[in-house]
Amino acid sequence: MAKVSVSTLAKKKQQGEKITALTAYDASFAKLFHENGVDVVLVGDSLGMVLQGGEDTLAVTTADIAYHTRSVRAGSKELFVIADMPFMSYSNPAQACENAATLMRNGANMVKLEGGTWLTESIQLLNQQGIPVCGHLGLTPQSVHVFGGFKIQGREEQQAQQMIADAQALEAAGAQMLVIECVPSSLAKRISEAVHIPVIGIGAGKEVDGQILVMHDLVGISAGYIPKFSKNFLAETGNMQDAVKKFCDDVKSGAFPGSEHEFN
Repeated sequence: MAKVSVSTLAKKKQQGEKITALTAYDASFAKLFHENGVDVVLVGDSLGMVLQGGEDTLAVTTADIAYHTRSVRAGSKELFVIADMPFMSYSNPAQACENAATLMRNGANMVKLEGGTWLTESIQLLNQQGIPVCGHLGLTPQSVHVFGGFKIQGREEQQAQQMIADAQALEAAGAQMLVIECVPSSLAKRISEAVHIPVIGIGAGKEVDGQILVMHDLVGISAGYIPKFSKNFLAETGNMQDAVKKFCDDVKSGAFPGSEHEFN
């Protein structure tokens, strides 16, 4: 596969071609994902749960993300790598720039921040320093204690309208991609249509520009809770390579996610 860039992903949205994304935390899986059709990997703070065994993502540090970003980059020079900015690593613009620089130096192509309009100043400053930004709206795991748990967001119209406004504000500030998590499919469609940047969904239905899954959910080895929006592609195919290929094929064809993976 050819090297993936911000321009590649923007062009996919313009042409109506779905973007495929998975989380990755090491070189071996990054290489496997690239070789089997994945466009984007996210070095997610989900590692706090799936690798470190935590109940949430809050204990993850910038050093943790930097280490795994460096490992992922070693597995593929062509993959587009997004690195999560961990909890409290971007509470102000200066801090955001300092920590984002660390992640970029370790191989990230872009950093991801959770939150709405309050992030606009940080995004503008990051862009000025040459750091591309991905926003994250909906169920933002770093705010799990504010939400009172991992709950669906955007079911009330007022909240939905705010999320659309947040998406537009993030784009206007310079964000070049957006992840939306655990929102009704109808809202995800509205958000995708309201912005020009690619919108990647997880638990957000199929009417967005691409899909991302935590790699452990893809292969059905998550400890304990299995999200409604996940699918065990390994059980369906029997080996890891075919599981990744089927995920990519099903995202591109619209077969995944199905109605059983959506929230209304």
